[in-house]
Amino acid sequence: MQVRTSLAALASNSSVQILRNLVVAKPSDRACDIFINHRGADTKGNISGLLYERLSKMISLHTFLDKKSMDPGDKMLSEIDAAIRNCKVAVAVFSPNYCKSYYCLHELALIMESKKRLVPIFWNIQPSGLMVKNIKKYDPNELHRFRWALEEARSTVGLTFDSTKGDWSELLSKATEAVLRNLHEVEEEKKRGKEEEAITSSPFGSV
Repeated sequence: MQVRTSLAALASNSSVQILRNLVVAKPSDRACDIFINHRGADTKGNISGLLYERLSKMISLHTFLDKKSMDPGDKMLSEIDAAIRNCKVAVAVFSPNYCKSYYCLHELALIMESKKRLVPIFWNIQPSGLMVKNIKKYDPNELHRFRWALEEARSTVGLTFDSTKGDWSELLSKATEAVLRNLHEVEEEKKRGKEEEAITSSPFGSV
């Protein structure tokens, strides 16, 4: 089933082409496509919330944003960890207070350990500013894990945005475009993997 959307509302022609190539099931029938890792106090009311609404409604993709994607009675940590492990692409919205949160750092580390495609958004912070805060409250293993994840994020090309002078519409369009492109690449890699597996398992092997 192809994604249902209004093509006129999409950010660009390249977004249209990517969506045409994406074949997905209904959100209720599959794992989430996109996981948004963020510090709620900083960005849920702006970029994280806006991106979630755009991806969930305009493009009809299954996007996970903590409490917005859970029901009363759900176990928060287990639901979040499962969503990360089962997603196709992760978006990390880094903000000034991001690195003060154990949960943000844990989610980022799990994203990296699960080898998920990452789209970083540096919101009012530069990549060089990503450093673990309050290091004394973490044990050595956690500290190493969090520092490694942040280093991986710093070395990943992302979007940098200053909310005092940046263009919000342009940011949302670029973020949407990046997510769609990565989703398409993940689907293509999965398709190639299945084709290679089929050739390997064939009694005739590769020709």
